[in-house]
Amino acid sequence: MTIWIALLLATFAVGASAQCQCESMKWAKCDGTPCQCSIMVEAGMIQNLNCSTLIPKCYLMKAEMYRAKNNLSTRTGGKPVETAFVDNDGIYDPVCEATGAFHAKQCNNTEECWCVNSAGVRRTDKGDKNLKCEKLVETYWVRLELKHKEVGKAVDSSKLQVAIANAIETRYRFDKTLVKEVKYDPDARMIIVDVKKEMGDREADLSRMAYYMEKDVKVLPLFMNQEKFEPSVDGQKLEMENILVYYVDEEAPTFTMKRLTGGIIAVIVVVILAVFAGLLVLYFARKREQKYSKAEPREMEAL
Repeated sequence: MTIWIALLLATFAVGASAQCQCESMKWAKCDGTPCQCSIMVEAGMIQNLNCSTLIPKCYLMKAEMYRAKNNLSTRTGGKPVETAFVDNDGIYDPVCEATGAFHAKQCNNTEECWCVNSAGVRRTDKGDKNLKCEKLVETYWVRLELKHKEVGKAVDSSKLQVAIANAIETRYRFDKTLVKEVKYDPDARMIIVDVKKEMGDREADLSRMAYYMEKDVKVLPLFMNQEKFEPSVDGQKLEMENILVYYVDEEAPTFTMKRLTGGIIAVIVVVILAVFAGLLVLYFARKREQKYSKAEPREMEAL
């Protein structure tokens, strides 16, 4: 009898262990009753996770940086308005608040610092450690520019918004009513998805959904479930092959000319000089024409 009880307890323990996993973070380690999951974000620093929702982007980036530094398995793979911008800096080792939000000023463990938005994307020029970032500016609008692979039959664009919204809600546990507009270019196989929340809203986190989707499309899912983001229209799945994310903040970014690289500045200078030279040539050509037009009547009088 004692042996049977021991076997039942062992079976129960194995079953509980199998159920104790973090569906929203494949690198998490889970254990205990109740189940508690965590992830290593720095040497000797473990971050506890709430696996019932998407993990904050700041924690994900720290985990990726930690894994990359320690040779662990990881791979990283048109503007809606003029002030929209993309994440050109990629991942870095961020400073996170206790809530998982990004600290307004980031330095990546260097002497060079910059201000970020709520998605952790740089929105100012870089400066030294005296740089002031008074507050974390919220991203309220994300534009997802997606391209799907070739399909067997034409996609019904009138059904696309519902399909995209449903796929986002199912895959990312995200409020599909925030998917405000979907545009489709069948020739380019391009899908433009505008996801917006009200300004001042601090509940919905657009950055988490966008980051998870970005990883899915790049075939680097962060979920335990390694499925892809594939909206279905009339039973036909749309497999994405490319994604670009634009961020629109409640306040416009403050980039200046210092953000441009030397090569881009050189190109701009060459273009300006070429235009100036062209204007000079045009000016002297007109002067010459005027000179000849004045000389012609005198020649006629001489004849």
